[in-house]
Amino acid sequence: MTIYGTAILSLSLLIGLAAGRLLGALVGVDADIGGVGIAMLLLIFSTDYLKRTGRLQVSTESGISFWGAIYVPVVVAMSASQNVRGALSGGVMATLAGALGVAVCFGLVGLFVRLGRGKEKEES
Repeated sequence: MTIYGTAILSLSLLIGLAAGRLLGALVGVDADIGGVGIAMLLLIFSTDYLKRTGRLQVSTESGISFWGAIYVPVVVAMSASQNVRGALSGGVMATLAGALGVAVCFGLVGLFVRLGRGKEKEES
């Protein structure tokens, strides 16, 4: 059912936000650090696992696809409400952390594309 896709997304979000808050507490910051990103990774890994084991029904997948389609605009709206000026005035460390995160993500995209091409050649 479609509601199961929503449940998987909700569970991923709750775990991701808890992990982000825990990560923030460990670093000494009173904020959520990467909770939404962790939630998205949990959703991707859990969906992939369910597909590989044959437990993901088409209706469940449609629920996940629906929320996945509106996920990006919601995250953009949430990000817009954050205090970007405060982060920039936080010093070099905040700016460096952001730039490093973006650079790592760019590198990972290239790596995933290469890995995906390798799998396509093996399947052909």
